[in-house]
Amino acid sequence: MRYVNSIILLALSLIALNVQAVTVIVHPSNANALNKKTFKKIFLGKSKKFPDGSQVIPIDLTGGDAREQFLNNVVGKSESQLKAYWSKLIFTGKGQAPKSVDTEAEVIKFVSQTPDAIGYISDGAVDDTVKVAAKF
Repeated sequence: MRYVNSIILLALSLIALNVQAVTVIVHPSNANALNKKTFKKIFLGKSKKFPDGSQVIPIDLTGGDAREQFLNNVVGKSESQLKAYWSKLIFTGKGQAPKSVDTEAEVIKFVSQTPDAIGYISDGAVDDTVKVAAKF
């Protein structure tokens, strides 16, 4: 029994090491105070402005671990649920999905060059060209 408990503890430790935080990033000049509810509204197209009233441009990843964690931890939808959500809004003319890029480097580049942008990346990809708004 002791051996089984040790194996389970080791497996859980390895899983925990592989789970990285997802980090929401903004342009360094952005002074808005943001929370999880605000991020969700922005990435679901329910809010098109930062709390200070300035325009917001969300930038989305097309796939990867950071996207999966962001969808699960912030948006609260699976990939298929999000696809159905956007399909309905686009079809009815009530919304447009965020601009998508393939890599975290592209998210960083866009956000660092666009004062109104917001995006998310894995915690390990953050550099000094962007400002961390939150970690989940």
